[in-house]
Amino acid sequence: MASIKVKFRPSTLPDHPGAIYFQIIHERKVRQLPTDYKVYPSEWDEHRSMVCSSPVSDRSIILSIRERIRWDIERLTKIDRKMNATGMTYTADDIIDEFNRYAHEYSLFNFMESIIAKLKQNGKIRTSETYKSALNSFKKFRNDEDIMLDCITSEIMESYEAWHKSHGVAPNTISFYTRILRAVYNRAVEEDIIENRNPFRHVYTGVDKTVKRALPLAVIKKIKALDLSLTPMLDFARDMFIMSFYLRGMSFIDMAFLKKTDLKNGYVTYRRRKTGQQLIIEWTKEMQMILDKYPENKSDYLLPVIRNPGLNERCTYRNTGYNINHNLKRIAGMVGVTIPLTLYVARHSWASAAKAKGIPLSVISEGMGHDSETTTQIYLASLDTSAIDRANTLILSSL
Repeated sequence: MASIKVKFRPSTLPDHPGAIYFQIIHERKVRQLPTDYKVYPSEWDEHRSMVCSSPVSDRSIILSIRERIRWDIERLTKIDRKMNATGMTYTADDIIDEFNRYAHEYSLFNFMESIIAKLKQNGKIRTSETYKSALNSFKKFRNDEDIMLDCITSEIMESYEAWHKSHGVAPNTISFYTRILRAVYNRAVEEDIIENRNPFRHVYTGVDKTVKRALPLAVIKKIKALDLSLTPMLDFARDMFIMSFYLRGMSFIDMAFLKKTDLKNGYVTYRRRKTGQQLIIEWTKEMQMILDKYPENKSDYLLPVIRNPGLNERCTYRNTGYNINHNLKRIAGMVGVTIPLTLYVARHSWASAAKAKGIPLSVISEGMGHDSETTTQIYLASLDTSAIDRANTLILSSL
C-alpha cells in the first residue's frame, strides 16, 4: 500500500500564497502530485498537515479547499486499494496516472458529455437534447467550473435549486433538470465510479400537477373560424394547431415526422417518438382540407413542416415549432384566450372535449390529468382503434 500525504510548498515571493501538493510514496519511490489549491502560510498547519483558517482567511474558501483535499485523498486511497487488490505490481506513477485519468473522465461535465454522445449514437436524440439542456443549466450555475462526480454534495444541489428559484424558474422545470443530474449520478454509482452519498435527498425531484391548459370547443371553433389569409405565418400556426387537435392531440414532433407512407387506406399509422407506442388514426376530410391548402411537400414527410430534404431536420422542426408557438400567442389575443397558447394546448383540448362528450375514461383519461403522460398513452394504446375514431368523429362534428 502507498503512503499518501498532504504537503505545503511556500511561495518564493513574499506575501504570496503557496501551493498544496500530495506526496505519494510506494515501494520507497517518492512522487509529487501538484494541485491548484493555493493558501497562505498562516492558513497551513504544519503539525497536523492540514489547511486551517486564520484571522485573514476567507472561511468559505478555506472550507472548500479542505473539502476538495479530503475528496482527493479519498480518491487516491481508493485507487491505491484497487491496484493493490489486483495483486499486480504498480508504482506511485501508476497511481498518479489513474488519478489524472479519473479527473478527466469522471468530472460531471465530461461524464455527461460521454453519456450524451452515447445517447446520440443509439438514436435517442430527444433524450440527448434534454441531457444537454440540463448540463448547460448546471454549467451556467457553476460559471463553467467543472466538478468531480464524487464532489457533488447535498449542499451543492441545494444551492443549485436555490439559484434556479432566485431566477424565477418553475418547480417542475427545476425538478426536470435535477432528475437528469440524479440519473447521471446514479449511473456513476452503478458503474462503481463513485459511492452514493445521496446528494439529492434535500432537493425536490417530484412533479407538481400543472394547471389545465385545455380550451373549450367554443374557443377551438373561434380559432378555426379566424380569417388569417392575409397573414400566412399566423394562418400556418393556426392550421398546425387545428391539425394537432384533429389528430387526437398528436404531439408536434410526431406531426413533423409523419411520413407520406404513414397514410394508407384512409388511416395514419405511426409510433410515438416519446413512448414507442403505435397509434392508428382515421384520416378525415377535415385533415385533408388543411393539407390541400399547401403545395405538396418536396420531402418524404406528410405535413408542411420539414419541407426541404437534406437540411438539419431536427433543427428545422425545433425552429418551426418555436415560430408556431410564438404566433399562437398572437392568435390567443385575437380570440380572448388568456392561458399561454401552444401546440400542446391542442393535446389537452382534445382530451377535454372527449370528456365533455361523455366518452368513457377507458377511452381517454381525464384531460391528460395523469401524473405520468405515459399512463395516459397506455389507456389510449390498449383500446380498439375504432372506438377512438368514433370519439374523434363526435368531436370533429361539433366544430
